[in-house]
Amino acid sequence: MSKHYLHLNTLERNTAVSHSADARALRVAVIGAGPAGVYAADLLTKSDEVASGAVKVSIDLFDRYPAPYGLIRYGVAPDHPRIKGIVNALHKVLDRGDIRFFGNVDYGTDLTLGDLRRHYDAVIFATGAIKDADLNIPGIELEGSFGAADFVSWYDGHPDVPREWPLEAKEVAVIGNGNVALDVARVLSKHADDLLVTEIPENVYQGLKSSPVTDVHVFGRRGPAQVKFTPLELRELSHSKDVDIVLYPEDFEFDEESDRQIQSNNQTKTMVGTLTNWIADDEPTGASRRLHLHFLHNPVEVLGEDGRVSGIRFERTELDGTGNVRGTGDFLDYPVQAVYRAVGYFGSALPDVEFDHRRGVVPNAGGRVLDAAGTPVPGIYATGWIKRGPVGLIGHTKGDALETVTYLLADRGGLPQAAAPEEGAVVELLESRGVEYTSWEGWLELDAHEKELGAAATAAGPVARERVKVVPREDMVAVSRGAVVEV
Repeated sequence: MSKHYLHLNTLERNTAVSHSADARALRVAVIGAGPAGVYAADLLTKSDEVASGAVKVSIDLFDRYPAPYGLIRYGVAPDHPRIKGIVNALHKVLDRGDIRFFGNVDYGTDLTLGDLRRHYDAVIFATGAIKDADLNIPGIELEGSFGAADFVSWYDGHPDVPREWPLEAKEVAVIGNGNVALDVARVLSKHADDLLVTEIPENVYQGLKSSPVTDVHVFGRRGPAQVKFTPLELRELSHSKDVDIVLYPEDFEFDEESDRQIQSNNQTKTMVGTLTNWIADDEPTGASRRLHLHFLHNPVEVLGEDGRVSGIRFERTELDGTGNVRGTGDFLDYPVQAVYRAVGYFGSALPDVEFDHRRGVVPNAGGRVLDAAGTPVPGIYATGWIKRGPVGLIGHTKGDALETVTYLLADRGGLPQAAAPEEGAVVELLESRGVEYTSWEGWLELDAHEKELGAAATAAGPVARERVKVVPREDMVAVSRGAVVEV
């Protein structure tokens, strides 16, 4: 018997014993093991009803990837300063042993909504938003025009994206003024050797190492007081070695609303202060790479030659007194060979669940999923970005999950009863279908393996590496299920 099955069977015996003498537990499936899903599962276990013993719950957490953590593993830059703290918090929740994790299980194929209905009293969808929002301007389809989410997936070692990325441009445009735009710009402009202290995979390091980039331009439609990134992300730009930050005085325009925002919002005040300090000290150091921050630029066309990106055209904008902007009729062209749009994420439709294709979310009322007629579907819930859209920081998902869990518990008397609520039943179903699911114990094996890869890289290389991320799905599954993989 493999180590993988020994782990799962031990967990099944323990959970079966814990519930055998009690009334039947409320069976809940959570689809998506990123922050939103983990927070929902955690809050459900800590609710007053559960803590008092009035309600007993049994929770299974499913994810289409072999590893947990979702956006934290595959959507945040590897050098993000807060990533380790968030991972540690999620790890503590899942390591308690009262929430089962099933990775490498795809909703819609490996498990259908009908399957979930049969095995669980309630289902919470926490599948997030992983696609790039569209930017509908001429030329956006040219070769060399990319979605930022796709690039993030590549440099984070997502198992379902190509191993190679075409890093051929010397001059790059990043469209957007949020944290993702800054992450992308920082990774593009940073020297690959400075990322070796992170968990970037070897293929990503080699790709970035060969990049000929010299200039990365970040463009925002509004002014410095209206940016959507955070002070931490902004300050992180200045930590890149051999990269000059370049700003432009003509972009620093403030209207009455800007002044109000600066005076009333400490975060805005901090960011504007940082930017103005930078522009006051804007003396080039002769760095080999430059990261340009532009404001009051509205993209109108990606320019091309022979089917490839050759530049990008913007209309200059001006603030209108309300914090919004209007066009000035003045246009500027920038020579670039690649364009990355970081204008937001967009959710993906889920099989057998109603979907709002305009907003990219599952229609819901406070987390209760609605059908086509706008009526709540008994036992089906949503939380996180698939519920409210890709807005807010990771911490905001806690309040969001609390709302959803509160409604689920309020509805429990009217939930449809699972026909096969036994905890072993869903395991038998997955095994009967040949699904190579992974477990929490399997993740601990993969986690240890990645740290071993880091130790080997540390011994062979110039810097200490805590881990090196495994990229191929088949390797992740093999390690998680107890196969011996060479380090």
